[in-house]
Amino acid sequence: MELSQDLSAAIYLAATVLFIFGLKGLSSPRTALRGNLFAMLGMAIAVVTTLLNPQVQSYGWILGGLAIGALIGVTIALRIKMTSMPQLVACLHSFVGLSAVLVAFGTFFLHQMNGHLNTVTLIELAAGSMIGAITFTGSLIAFGKLQELITSNPLIFKGQHFLNLILAVVMVAFSVSFVMNHDWVALGVTTAIAFLLGFLLILPIGGADMPVVVSMLNSYSGWAAAATGFTLENNLLITTGALVGSSGAILSYIMCTAMNRSFFSVILGGFGGEAGEGSTLSQSVKKGIKSVSAEDAAFAMENSSKVIIVPGYGMAVAQAQHALKDLYFHLKERGIEMKFAIHPVAGRMPGHMNVLLAESEIPYDAVQEMEEINHEFSTTDVALVIGANDVVNPDAKTNKSSPLYGMPILDAFKAKQVYVVKRSMKPGYAGVDNALFYYDNCSLIFGDAKQVCENLLAALSCST
Repeated sequence: MELSQDLSAAIYLAATVLFIFGLKGLSSPRTALRGNLFAMLGMAIAVVTTLLNPQVQSYGWILGGLAIGALIGVTIALRIKMTSMPQLVACLHSFVGLSAVLVAFGTFFLHQMNGHLNTVTLIELAAGSMIGAITFTGSLIAFGKLQELITSNPLIFKGQHFLNLILAVVMVAFSVSFVMNHDWVALGVTTAIAFLLGFLLILPIGGADMPVVVSMLNSYSGWAAAATGFTLENNLLITTGALVGSSGAILSYIMCTAMNRSFFSVILGGFGGEAGEGSTLSQSVKKGIKSVSAEDAAFAMENSSKVIIVPGYGMAVAQAQHALKDLYFHLKERGIEMKFAIHPVAGRMPGHMNVLLAESEIPYDAVQEMEEINHEFSTTDVALVIGANDVVNPDAKTNKSSPLYGMPILDAFKAKQVYVVKRSMKPGYAGVDNALFYYDNCSLIFGDAKQVCENLLAALSCST
C-alpha cells in the first residue's frame, strides 16, 4: 500500500496537531501522561506514513534499524534511573545532532551523483551540518558534566570568546565556499569546526547552568531536525523540529529569567567556582555550624503548624521521594500544613523534582513553584531542605561577590527553623559554598537523604 502525496501531507498535519497537544499536556503534571500519549500516537502515525511513502523502495535496512533502535530504547528505558534522566536527555540530543550531520553528507553525495544540487539545497545542507555538529559535541560535554565524567567547574581560558568568534567566521566562510563551489572538502572543514565549537561553547559553562544548557541543546536539536526536514523535503520533520527548537529556546529563556541570568552570558561565559574572600561564608565559617539528629528535627516538626519541604538533586540521588511521601502524609495526618517548594532549576533538568514527586504520588496541589510559595517561608515553622544547595543560598541575595548573586532563590532562610539534609559539607553543583549553613536558625542533618527521612518518620511514629 502506497499513500499519495496529498494524503501523506494530511496525515502529517494530523500528527503535527498531536505533537502540539502533547506539548500542551506536558505543561502540567496532571496532564503529562495524556500529553505523552498524544506525542507517542503522533510519532507512530508519522513513522507508518513515512514507511508507506512511494519513494521507499526497500524495507530491509529500515526495519533492521527500527528493530535495533527499539531494542536499545526499551532496554535503556527499563534500566535508567530518574537521577540519570538529565544525562540521558543530553545523550539523545547528541544523536539528533549526529543524524543531521550524516543526513547532510549522505544527501550531498547522493544529489551530486544525480546532478540535482542547487543553491537552496546546498545552504540547507551546510546549515543542517553546522547545527547538528555543534549539537552533537555540545551534548557530549553536557553528558560528561552531568555524569561527572568531567569536572562541572567552568573551564575558562583567556581569549576564549575571541577564539570562538574567529572559528565561527572561518566556519561560515567555508560554508559559503561549499555553497559556491559544491566542494565536499569545504563541507567537511565546516563540520569539523562546528564539532570543535560544540566543545568550546559548553566547556566554559559550569554546573549551575546545566539545566539551561540541556534545554538549549534541546532547542539546537530541534533546529537541526528542521534543517534535515528541509533537506529531505519532509514537512512533518520541519514542523516537529520547529516545535522542539522554539519550545527549547523559550524554556531556556524562562530559566535564565528565573536565575536572573542573561541567556548570552550563560552560553558565552563560565559560572561557578569558590566564593570570594569577602563572602558571607568566609566571614561566617569561623562560627561553625550546628549539627542535629533526625530525632531533634522530628521533635521540631511535630510541634509545628506549617512545614515546607525543599527537594533537590540530593533527594533524587538517594531516591528518597517515597520515604518523603510517607513523612508528608504522616505529618499531614497530624494536622500540620505541608507543602513542597520547587525552584525552576532544582535538579539537573527542568521539571526534575516535579516528576520525582509525582512518581511517589505526592498530591499535585501540595507542590508549588517558587513564585507561588516564596512569600510563605516567613510564616513557616520548619523548612526541611532535602539535598538542595544553590537554590537556597542566601548569598544570591546578599553577597555581591558571589557568582550566584542576583539569582532568585527559595527563601528558606526566612523560616523560623531550617533543617538541611546533606551527606557532607561539599559545595553544591555550582561549586559555591552555602552561607545558609551558618545562619543561627539553620541546622544540618548529615546522612543519606532516604535514611534521614526514614529516621524522621520513625522518630515521629515513636512519639505518637
